[in-house]
Amino acid sequence: MSVTTAALDPSVCAPLPVLGQDVTVPLVTGGEVVYAALDYAASAPALQRVWDDVAAYAPYYGSVHRGAGYLSQLSTDLFENCRRTVAEFLGCRAEDQVVFTRSTTDSLNLLAAALPADCQVFVYETEHHASLLPWRDARVTYLDAPRTPAQAVETLERALADRDPYGPALVCVTGASNVTGELWPVKELAAAAHAHGARIVLDAAQLAPHHPVDIAELDVDWVAFSGHKLYAPFGSGVLAGRADWLREAEPYLAGGGASRKVSRRADGGVDVDWHTTAARHEAGSPNVIGVYSIASACKALTEAGFDNLVAREQELVSRVREGLAEVPEVQVLSLFGDDAPRVGVISFVVRGWNSSHFAAALSAEYGIGVRDGLFCAHPLVRTLLGSDPQDPGECGAPEAEPGERSLNAIRVSFGAGTPDEHIDRFLRAVSELVRDGARWNYRTEDGRCVPDRGEAARTA
Repeated sequence: MSVTTAALDPSVCAPLPVLGQDVTVPLVTGGEVVYAALDYAASAPALQRVWDDVAAYAPYYGSVHRGAGYLSQLSTDLFENCRRTVAEFLGCRAEDQVVFTRSTTDSLNLLAAALPADCQVFVYETEHHASLLPWRDARVTYLDAPRTPAQAVETLERALADRDPYGPALVCVTGASNVTGELWPVKELAAAAHAHGARIVLDAAQLAPHHPVDIAELDVDWVAFSGHKLYAPFGSGVLAGRADWLREAEPYLAGGGASRKVSRRADGGVDVDWHTTAARHEAGSPNVIGVYSIASACKALTEAGFDNLVAREQELVSRVREGLAEVPEVQVLSLFGDDAPRVGVISFVVRGWNSSHFAAALSAEYGIGVRDGLFCAHPLVRTLLGSDPQDPGECGAPEAEPGERSLNAIRVSFGAGTPDEHIDRFLRAVSELVRDGARWNYRTEDGRCVPDRGEAARTA
Protein backbone atom coordinates (compact mmCIF):
# COMPACT_ATOMS: atom_id res chain seq x y z
CA MET A 1 0.00 0.00 0.00
CA SER A 2 1.58 3.24 -1.13
CA VAL A 3 0.97 6.86 -0.25
CA THR A 4 0.49 9.43 -3.00
CA THR A 5 2.91 12.37 -2.88
CA ALA A 6 2.14 14.09 -6.17
CA ALA A 7 2.46 17.84 -6.56
CA LEU A 8 -0.57 19.70 -5.31
CA ASP A 9 -2.83 22.25 -6.86
CA PRO A 10 -3.65 24.59 -3.93
CA SER A 11 -7.03 25.43 -5.48
CA VAL A 12 -8.25 21.85 -5.03
CA CYS A 13 -6.34 20.93 -1.89
CA ALA A 14 -7.60 23.38 0.68
CA PRO A 15 -8.82 21.85 3.96
CA LEU A 16 -12.36 20.51 3.72
CA PRO A 17 -14.88 22.55 5.75
CA VAL A 18 -15.63 20.91 9.09
CA LEU A 19 -17.83 21.76 12.06
CA GLY A 20 -16.11 23.64 14.85
CA GLN A 21 -13.48 25.28 12.68
CA ASP A 22 -14.32 28.70 14.17
CA VAL A 23 -14.90 27.62 17.78
CA THR A 24 -12.84 29.62 20.28
CA VAL A 25 -11.64 28.32 23.65
CA PRO A 26 -10.29 30.18 26.68
CA LEU A 27 -6.59 30.12 27.55
CA VAL A 28 -5.53 29.79 31.16
CA THR A 29 -3.09 32.65 30.57
CA GLY A 30 -5.92 34.92 29.43
CA GLY A 31 -7.88 35.56 26.26
CA GLU A 32 -9.26 33.12 23.71
CA VAL A 33 -7.99 31.38 20.60
CA VAL A 34 -9.53 29.35 17.80
CA TYR A 35 -9.43 25.72 18.87
CA ALA A 36 -6.88 23.55 17.07
CA ALA A 37 -8.45 20.08 16.89
CA LEU A 38 -5.51 17.71 16.49
CA ASP A 39 -7.13 14.56 17.85
CA TYR A 40 -8.62 13.21 14.62
CA ALA A 41 -7.56 9.66 15.48
CA ALA A 42 -10.05 9.64 18.38
CA SER A 43 -12.95 11.41 16.65
CA ALA A 44 -12.60 13.52 13.54
CA PRO A 45 -14.76 16.65 13.28
CA ALA A 46 -17.84 16.21 11.13
CA LEU A 47 -17.60 17.53 7.60
CA GLN A 48 -19.86 20.52 7.00
CA ARG A 49 -21.17 18.66 3.94
CA VAL A 50 -22.25 15.74 6.13
CA TRP A 51 -24.00 18.01 8.62
CA ASP A 52 -25.81 19.85 5.84
CA ASP A 53 -26.96 16.60 4.25
CA VAL A 54 -28.26 15.28 7.56
CA ALA A 55 -30.04 18.56 8.34
CA ALA A 56 -31.76 18.47 4.94
CA TYR A 57 -32.95 14.90 5.52
CA ALA A 58 -33.97 15.25 9.19
CA PRO A 59 -37.53 16.57 8.54
CA TYR A 60 -38.17 13.47 6.42
CA TYR A 61 -36.96 10.99 9.01
CA GLY A 62 -39.09 7.87 9.29
CA SER A 63 -38.90 4.31 10.57
CA VAL A 64 -36.91 2.06 8.29
CA HIS A 65 -38.37 -1.21 6.93
CA ARG A 66 -41.38 -0.82 9.21
CA GLY A 67 -43.92 1.51 7.66
CA ALA A 68 -46.15 1.98 4.63
CA GLY A 69 -46.16 5.76 4.96
CA TYR A 70 -44.29 8.02 2.59
CA LEU A 71 -41.57 9.05 5.09
CA SER A 72 -40.94 5.45 6.08
CA GLN A 73 -40.62 4.43 2.45
CA LEU A 74 -38.35 7.40 1.76
CA SER A 75 -36.13 6.53 4.74
CA THR A 76 -35.99 2.87 3.75
CA ASP A 77 -34.86 3.76 0.23
CA LEU A 78 -32.26 6.15 1.66
CA PHE A 79 -31.01 3.50 4.09
CA GLU A 80 -30.51 0.90 1.38
CA ASN A 81 -28.97 3.45 -0.99
CA CYS A 82 -26.46 4.21 1.76
CA ARG A 83 -25.52 0.54 1.79
CA ARG A 84 -24.74 0.73 -1.92
CA THR A 85 -22.76 3.96 -1.46
CA VAL A 86 -20.59 2.39 1.23
CA ALA A 87 -20.09 -0.72 -0.92
CA GLU A 88 -18.84 1.47 -3.78
CA PHE A 89 -16.60 3.45 -1.44
CA LEU A 90 -14.97 0.22 -0.22
CA GLY A 91 -14.76 -1.45 -3.62
CA CYS A 92 -16.88 -4.36 -2.43
CA ARG A 93 -17.30 -7.44 -4.56
CA ALA A 94 -20.74 -8.30 -5.94
CA GLU A 95 -21.34 -11.02 -3.35
CA ASP A 96 -20.17 -8.98 -0.33
CA GLN A 97 -22.53 -7.75 2.38
CA VAL A 98 -22.46 -4.35 4.08
CA VAL A 99 -23.70 -4.55 7.66
CA PHE A 100 -24.29 -1.35 9.61
CA THR A 101 -23.09 -1.41 13.22
CA ARG A 102 -22.32 1.09 15.97
CA SER A 103 -18.53 1.30 15.52
CA THR A 104 -15.39 -0.60 14.58
CA THR A 105 -15.51 -2.25 17.99
CA ASP A 106 -19.08 -3.37 17.38
CA SER A 107 -18.20 -4.62 13.89
CA LEU A 108 -15.34 -6.79 15.11
CA ASN A 109 -17.37 -8.14 18.00
CA LEU A 110 -20.08 -9.04 15.48
CA LEU A 111 -17.55 -10.92 13.38
CA ALA A 112 -16.17 -12.62 16.49
CA ALA A 113 -19.67 -13.86 17.29
CA ALA A 114 -19.96 -15.26 13.75
CA LEU A 115 -16.76 -17.32 13.75
CA PRO A 116 -17.24 -21.00 12.91
CA ALA A 117 -16.57 -23.58 15.58
CA ASP A 118 -12.89 -24.23 16.38
CA CYS A 119 -11.77 -21.13 14.47
CA GLN A 120 -8.29 -19.96 15.36
CA VAL A 121 -7.60 -16.21 15.38
CA PHE A 122 -4.20 -14.63 14.73
CA VAL A 123 -3.74 -11.06 15.89
CA TYR A 124 -0.66 -8.90 16.43
CA GLU A 125 -0.02 -7.37 19.84
CA THR A 126 0.15 -4.04 18.00
CA GLU A 127 -3.62 -3.86 17.50
CA HIS A 128 -6.05 -1.40 19.03
CA HIS A 129 -8.10 -3.06 21.76
CA ALA A 130 -11.10 -3.05 19.41
CA SER A 131 -9.36 -5.68 17.30
CA LEU A 132 -7.22 -7.24 20.03
CA LEU A 133 -9.95 -8.21 22.51
CA PRO A 134 -13.19 -9.41 20.82
CA TRP A 135 -12.02 -13.00 20.19
CA ARG A 136 -12.72 -14.34 23.66
CA ASP A 137 -14.58 -17.47 22.49
CA ALA A 138 -11.93 -18.44 19.92
CA ARG A 139 -8.45 -19.92 20.14
CA VAL A 140 -6.23 -16.85 19.83
CA THR A 141 -2.57 -16.65 18.88
CA TYR A 142 -1.05 -13.28 19.71
CA LEU A 143 1.85 -12.34 17.45
CA ASP A 144 4.79 -10.24 18.64
CA ALA A 145 5.23 -6.74 17.27
CA PRO A 146 7.17 -6.85 14.00
CA ARG A 147 9.86 -4.28 13.30
CA THR A 148 9.48 -4.25 9.51
CA PRO A 149 6.58 -4.91 7.13
CA ALA A 150 8.45 -7.94 5.77
CA GLN A 151 8.83 -9.30 9.29
CA ALA A 152 5.07 -8.90 9.80
CA VAL A 153 4.41 -11.13 6.79
CA GLU A 154 7.07 -13.67 7.80
CA THR A 155 5.71 -13.86 11.36
CA LEU A 156 2.21 -14.50 10.11
CA GLU A 157 3.30 -17.13 7.59
CA ARG A 158 5.19 -19.08 10.27
CA ALA A 159 2.29 -18.93 12.70
CA LEU A 160 -0.24 -20.09 10.10
CA ALA A 161 1.99 -22.89 8.87
CA ASP A 162 2.47 -24.18 12.43
CA ARG A 163 -1.17 -24.15 13.45
CA ASP A 164 -2.60 -27.44 14.68
CA PRO A 165 -5.17 -28.67 13.98
CA TYR A 166 -5.54 -27.25 10.50
CA GLY A 167 -9.02 -25.73 10.41
CA PRO A 168 -10.81 -22.42 10.01
CA ALA A 169 -8.61 -19.43 10.80
CA LEU A 170 -8.91 -15.67 10.81
CA VAL A 171 -6.21 -13.01 10.76
CA CYS A 172 -7.03 -9.58 12.16
CA VAL A 173 -4.80 -6.66 11.27
CA THR A 174 -4.91 -2.89 11.26
CA GLY A 175 -4.48 -0.91 8.05
CA ALA A 176 -2.85 2.07 9.77
CA SER A 177 -1.70 2.10 13.38
CA ASN A 178 -3.69 4.30 15.74
CA VAL A 179 -0.43 4.95 17.62
CA THR A 180 2.26 5.45 14.97
CA GLY A 181 0.13 6.06 11.88
CA GLU A 182 2.29 3.57 9.98
CA LEU A 183 0.70 1.66 7.10
CA TRP A 184 0.71 -2.12 7.33
CA PRO A 185 1.35 -4.43 4.34
CA VAL A 186 -2.30 -5.44 4.10
CA LYS A 187 -2.23 -6.90 0.59
CA GLU A 188 0.81 -9.04 1.38
CA LEU A 189 -0.71 -10.21 4.66
CA ALA A 190 -3.95 -11.10 2.85
CA ALA A 191 -1.97 -13.16 0.34
CA ALA A 192 -0.16 -14.97 3.15
CA ALA A 193 -3.43 -15.67 4.97
CA HIS A 194 -5.13 -17.06 1.90
CA ALA A 195 -2.11 -19.17 0.95
CA HIS A 196 -2.50 -20.95 4.29
CA GLY A 197 -6.28 -21.33 4.10
CA ALA A 198 -7.10 -18.46 6.47
CA ARG A 199 -9.30 -15.42 6.11
CA ILE A 200 -8.42 -11.85 7.03
CA VAL A 201 -10.31 -8.88 8.46
CA LEU A 202 -8.94 -5.37 8.07
CA ASP A 203 -9.42 -2.86 10.88
CA ALA A 204 -9.66 0.26 8.72
CA ALA A 205 -10.68 2.67 11.48
CA GLN A 206 -7.52 4.74 10.99
CA LEU A 207 -7.01 3.92 7.31
CA ALA A 208 -10.35 4.71 5.67
CA PRO A 209 -10.38 8.44 6.67
CA HIS A 210 -6.88 8.97 5.25
CA HIS A 211 -6.45 6.60 2.33
CA PRO A 212 -8.62 4.76 -0.22
CA VAL A 213 -9.64 1.26 0.86
CA ASP A 214 -10.54 -1.28 -1.82
CA ILE A 215 -11.64 -4.69 -0.57
CA ALA A 216 -11.24 -6.35 -3.94
CA GLU A 217 -7.83 -4.81 -4.66
CA LEU A 218 -6.46 -5.63 -1.20
CA ASP A 219 -8.13 -9.07 -1.36
CA VAL A 220 -9.28 -8.96 2.25
CA ASP A 221 -12.34 -10.85 3.42
CA TRP A 222 -13.81 -8.13 5.64
CA VAL A 223 -13.30 -4.46 6.42
CA ALA A 224 -14.44 -2.70 9.60
CA PHE A 225 -14.47 1.04 10.26
CA SER A 226 -16.27 3.74 12.26
CA GLY A 227 -18.19 6.78 11.10
CA HIS A 228 -16.79 9.01 13.83
CA LYS A 229 -13.28 8.61 12.41
CA LEU A 230 -14.59 9.28 8.88
CA TYR A 231 -15.90 12.81 9.54
CA ALA A 232 -19.40 11.48 10.29
CA PRO A 233 -21.04 11.84 13.72
CA PHE A 234 -23.87 9.83 15.36
CA GLY A 235 -22.15 6.58 16.32
CA SER A 236 -22.37 4.27 13.34
CA GLY A 237 -19.95 1.77 11.87
CA VAL A 238 -19.57 -0.75 9.07
CA LEU A 239 -18.62 -4.39 8.67
CA ALA A 240 -18.34 -5.22 4.96
CA GLY A 241 -17.22 -8.39 3.25
CA ARG A 242 -17.94 -12.05 2.76
CA ALA A 243 -21.47 -13.15 3.54
CA ASP A 244 -21.13 -16.87 4.31
CA TRP A 245 -19.94 -16.79 7.94
CA LEU A 246 -22.38 -13.97 8.70
CA ARG A 247 -25.26 -15.77 7.02
CA GLU A 248 -24.59 -19.02 8.88
CA ALA A 249 -24.10 -17.47 12.33
CA GLU A 250 -26.79 -16.82 14.89
CA PRO A 251 -27.98 -13.21 14.70
CA TYR A 252 -25.72 -10.83 16.58
CA LEU A 253 -28.83 -9.42 18.27
CA ALA A 254 -32.15 -11.24 18.42
CA GLY A 255 -35.17 -9.09 17.72
CA GLY A 256 -37.29 -7.28 15.19
CA GLY A 257 -35.68 -6.66 11.83
CA ALA A 258 -33.43 -9.73 12.05
CA SER A 259 -36.36 -12.13 11.72
CA ARG A 260 -38.45 -12.88 8.65
CA LYS A 261 -41.05 -15.02 10.39
CA VAL A 262 -41.83 -15.91 14.01
CA SER A 263 -44.46 -18.50 14.91
CA ARG A 264 -45.62 -20.43 17.94
CA ARG A 265 -45.19 -24.19 18.03
CA ALA A 266 -47.74 -26.65 19.32
CA ASP A 267 -45.54 -27.29 22.36
CA GLY A 268 -45.68 -23.60 23.24
CA GLY A 269 -42.22 -22.67 21.97
CA VAL A 270 -41.25 -20.26 19.23
CA ASP A 271 -39.83 -20.93 15.77
CA VAL A 272 -37.86 -18.19 14.06
CA ASP A 273 -36.88 -17.84 10.41
CA TRP A 274 -33.97 -15.40 10.37
CA HIS A 275 -32.96 -13.17 7.46
CA THR A 276 -29.97 -14.29 5.42
CA THR A 277 -29.14 -10.75 4.26
CA ALA A 278 -27.34 -8.04 6.21
CA ALA A 279 -30.58 -7.49 8.12
CA ARG A 280 -29.80 -10.69 10.04
CA HIS A 281 -27.35 -8.71 12.16
CA GLU A 282 -29.17 -5.36 12.23
CA ALA A 283 -31.96 -6.08 14.73
CA GLY A 284 -33.84 -3.17 16.21
CA SER A 285 -34.60 0.22 14.72
CA PRO A 286 -31.44 1.19 12.85
CA ASN A 287 -29.55 4.45 13.24
CA VAL A 288 -30.69 5.93 9.94
CA ILE A 289 -29.14 9.32 10.64
CA GLY A 290 -25.80 7.73 11.48
CA VAL A 291 -25.86 5.51 8.40
CA TYR A 292 -26.72 8.47 6.18
CA SER A 293 -23.87 10.48 7.69
CA ILE A 294 -21.39 7.71 6.80
CA ALA A 295 -22.66 7.55 3.22
CA SER A 296 -22.49 11.34 2.94
CA ALA A 297 -18.88 11.32 4.19
CA CYS A 298 -17.98 8.60 1.69
CA LYS A 299 -19.39 10.72 -1.13
CA ALA A 300 -17.71 13.89 0.12
CA LEU A 301 -14.26 12.30 0.30
CA THR A 302 -14.65 10.69 -3.10
CA GLU A 303 -15.84 13.90 -4.74
CA ALA A 304 -13.05 15.94 -3.13
CA GLY A 305 -10.52 13.64 -4.79
CA PHE A 306 -8.85 11.20 -2.44
CA ASP A 307 -5.51 11.51 -4.24
CA ASN A 308 -5.45 15.24 -3.50
CA LEU A 309 -6.48 14.71 0.13
CA VAL A 310 -3.78 12.06 0.61
CA ALA A 311 -1.12 14.25 -0.98
CA ARG A 312 -1.97 17.26 1.17
CA GLU A 313 -1.98 15.14 4.30
CA GLN A 314 1.45 13.79 3.42
CA GLU A 315 2.74 17.35 3.28
CA LEU A 316 1.37 17.92 6.78
CA VAL A 317 2.92 14.64 8.00
CA SER A 318 6.30 15.73 6.64
CA ARG A 319 6.03 19.15 8.29
CA VAL A 320 5.14 17.69 11.67
CA ARG A 321 7.87 15.07 11.58
CA GLU A 322 10.49 17.59 10.45
CA GLY A 323 9.38 20.08 13.09
CA LEU A 324 9.50 17.51 15.89
CA ALA A 325 12.92 16.32 14.69
CA GLU A 326 14.26 19.82 15.39
CA VAL A 327 13.53 19.37 19.11
CA PRO A 328 16.15 16.95 20.53
CA GLU A 329 14.03 16.18 23.58
CA VAL A 330 11.22 14.73 21.44
CA GLN A 331 11.19 11.02 20.61
CA VAL A 332 8.71 9.98 17.91
CA LEU A 333 7.39 6.43 18.34
CA SER A 334 7.72 4.06 15.40
CA LEU A 335 7.66 0.34 14.63
CA PHE A 336 8.92 0.35 11.06
CA GLY A 337 11.32 3.30 11.10
CA ASP A 338 11.49 6.82 9.71
CA ASP A 339 10.97 5.81 6.09
CA ALA A 340 7.75 3.88 6.69
CA PRO A 341 4.69 5.32 4.92
CA ARG A 342 2.12 6.66 7.37
CA VAL A 343 -1.07 8.65 7.74
CA GLY A 344 -1.62 11.74 9.87
CA VAL A 345 -1.20 10.03 13.25
CA ILE A 346 2.04 10.63 15.17
CA SER A 347 2.85 9.74 18.79
CA PHE A 348 5.82 10.95 20.79
CA VAL A 349 7.26 11.49 24.22
CA VAL A 350 9.24 14.46 25.52
CA ARG A 351 12.26 13.88 27.72
CA GLY A 352 11.80 15.45 31.12
CA TRP A 353 8.03 15.75 30.75
CA ASN A 354 5.08 13.77 32.00
CA SER A 355 3.11 13.31 28.77
CA SER A 356 -0.19 14.20 30.43
CA HIS A 357 1.35 17.42 31.74
CA PHE A 358 2.60 18.28 28.26
CA ALA A 359 -0.80 17.60 26.66
CA ALA A 360 -2.54 19.66 29.35
CA ALA A 361 -0.22 22.60 28.68
CA LEU A 362 -0.86 22.38 24.93
CA SER A 363 -4.57 22.69 25.65
CA ALA A 364 -4.60 25.25 28.44
CA GLU A 365 -1.89 27.58 27.09
CA TYR A 366 -2.24 27.17 23.31
CA GLY A 367 -5.79 25.93 22.66
CA ILE A 368 -4.52 22.70 21.06
CA GLY A 369 -6.36 19.43 21.57
CA VAL A 370 -4.24 16.26 21.40
CA ARG A 371 -4.48 12.86 23.08
CA ASP A 372 -2.28 11.45 25.83
CA GLY A 373 -2.19 7.99 27.34
CA LEU A 374 -1.83 4.51 25.91
CA PHE A 375 -4.42 5.08 23.18
CA CYS A 376 -6.34 1.83 23.86
CA ALA A 377 -3.33 -0.02 22.46
CA HIS A 378 -1.55 -0.87 25.71
CA PRO A 379 0.71 -3.71 24.51
CA LEU A 380 1.92 -1.68 21.52
CA VAL A 381 2.71 1.50 23.46
CA ARG A 382 4.44 -0.51 26.19
CA THR A 383 6.56 -2.20 23.51
CA LEU A 384 7.44 1.13 21.89
CA LEU A 385 8.36 2.65 25.24
CA GLY A 386 10.37 -0.41 26.28
CA SER A 387 8.40 -0.75 29.50
CA ASP A 388 7.78 -3.70 31.76
CA PRO A 389 4.22 -5.08 31.47
CA GLN A 390 3.70 -4.33 35.17
CA ASP A 391 4.64 -0.65 34.92
CA PRO A 392 1.73 1.69 35.74
CA GLY A 393 -0.19 3.28 32.93
CA GLU A 394 -3.76 3.36 31.72
CA CYS A 395 -5.80 4.24 28.65
CA GLY A 396 -6.25 7.75 30.01
CA ALA A 397 -3.82 9.85 32.00
CA PRO A 398 -2.11 7.96 34.85
CA GLU A 399 -1.88 9.19 38.42
CA ALA A 400 1.54 10.78 37.91
CA GLU A 401 2.06 14.34 39.02
CA PRO A 402 3.44 16.93 36.56
CA GLY A 403 7.16 16.36 36.18
CA GLU A 404 7.01 12.71 37.24
CA ARG A 405 7.79 9.95 34.74
CA SER A 406 4.65 8.40 33.28
CA LEU A 407 4.00 5.40 31.10
CA ASN A 408 2.08 7.22 28.40
CA ALA A 409 2.67 9.22 25.26
CA ILE A 410 1.27 12.19 23.34
CA ARG A 411 -0.55 11.71 20.04
CA VAL A 412 -1.15 14.40 17.45
CA SER A 413 -3.48 13.49 14.59
CA PHE A 414 -4.96 15.43 11.70
CA GLY A 415 -6.64 15.02 8.35
CA ALA A 416 -8.76 16.51 5.61
CA GLY A 417 -10.07 19.40 7.72
CA THR A 418 -6.81 20.51 9.34
CA PRO A 419 -5.69 24.08 8.51
CA ASP A 420 -2.00 24.83 8.11
CA GLU A 421 -2.18 27.23 11.05
CA HIS A 422 -3.04 24.41 13.46
CA ILE A 423 0.09 22.53 12.48
CA ASP A 424 2.23 25.69 12.74
CA ARG A 425 0.80 26.50 16.18
CA PHE A 426 1.39 22.95 17.40
CA LEU A 427 5.04 22.92 16.35
CA ARG A 428 5.62 26.36 17.86
CA ALA A 429 3.99 25.24 21.11
CA VAL A 430 6.12 22.10 21.36
CA SER A 431 9.28 24.12 20.83
CA GLU A 432 8.31 26.78 23.36
CA LEU A 433 7.19 24.33 26.04
CA VAL A 434 10.42 22.33 25.77
CA ARG A 435 12.57 25.50 25.74
CA ASP A 436 10.76 27.62 28.31
CA GLY A 437 8.58 25.24 30.29
CA ALA A 438 4.89 25.66 31.08
CA ARG A 439 3.66 29.13 32.00
CA TRP A 440 1.17 27.80 34.52
CA ASN A 441 1.09 25.41 37.45
CA TYR A 442 -0.70 22.07 37.01
CA ARG A 443 -1.98 19.32 39.28
CA THR A 444 -3.56 15.90 38.94
CA GLU A 445 -7.30 15.74 39.51
CA ASP A 446 -9.39 12.58 39.00
CA GLY A 447 -6.60 11.06 36.94
CA ARG A 448 -6.24 14.09 34.65
CA CYS A 449 -3.52 16.71 34.61
CA VAL A 450 -5.28 20.09 34.82
CA PRO A 451 -4.32 23.74 35.35
CA ASP A 452 -4.25 24.79 38.98
CA ARG A 453 -6.87 27.53 38.90
CA GLY A 454 -5.81 28.76 42.32
CA GLU A 455 -2.34 29.84 41.23
CA ALA A 456 -1.25 32.73 39.06
CA ALA A 457 0.91 32.28 36.00
CA ARG A 458 4.57 31.86 36.84
CA THR A 459 5.72 33.95 33.88
CA ALA A 460 4.11 36.73 31.94
